Amino acid sequence: MTKKVMILAANGQIARIVEHRILTEDAFADVDLTLFLRGASRLSQLQDNPRVTLVEGDITDQTAVTAAMADQDLVFVAVVDHDPQNRLTTAVMAGMQANHVDRVIFTNVLGLYNEVNGEFGRWNLRMIGAGMVPARQSDELLASSGLDYTTLRLPWLNDRDIQYTVTTRDQPYDGVSGSRASVADVVLSIIADPKRYSHDSIGMADPNTEGQDRPVY
Repeated sequence: MTKKVMILAANGQIARIVEHRILTEDAFADVDLTLFLRGASRLSQLQDNPRVTLVEGDITDQTAVTAAMADQDLVFVAVVDHDPQNRLTTAVMAGMQANHVDRVIFTNVLGLYNEVNGEFGRWNLRMIGAGMVPARQSDELLASSGLDYTTLRLPWLNDRDIQYTVTTRDQPYDGVSGSRASVADVVLSIIADPKRYSHDSIGMADPNTEGQDRPVY
């Protein structure tokens, strides 16, 4: 049975890793993709792939998101909602509820719960700045939505190989940096087994970077 996965902000670097692996690895041969993004021509190399539907639109446009979400099984939001009105989060939630789609993976930032300790934690909060308020609001909206969600609290990203430890909401964040390939690997593990990390907020980082006071690139 074909599984339908929708990716919003589908031209992002992590999103593109996820898309490439889904379309090239045998384990995901039963997955079809709906890729929602501004400027669909940026993924024109996929337009003739029978497993891909490209949708051009604004991710804060609730009508457009809702229309594109019909018949999906899982939604991956590959961008953080830093909008003060949380229009992205609201659009996604409304689209899912209207289409009876339950499972969502939602990108967010580390530090949502002050779970990042020490000098790096203080630096991280300074760097995210005012963006932390809507990020936290997004996470709270998601957690209270009734949807089957997983929040991804991303580390500071690099392009190294896959190497990560997953920490849950109640655990200290383990590491300061991690690779985009590692985040994509976590997303793919949930697509393969949608029960994984259900109703949870997880971090993923390279544990070898724990204790650093600045990102490791």
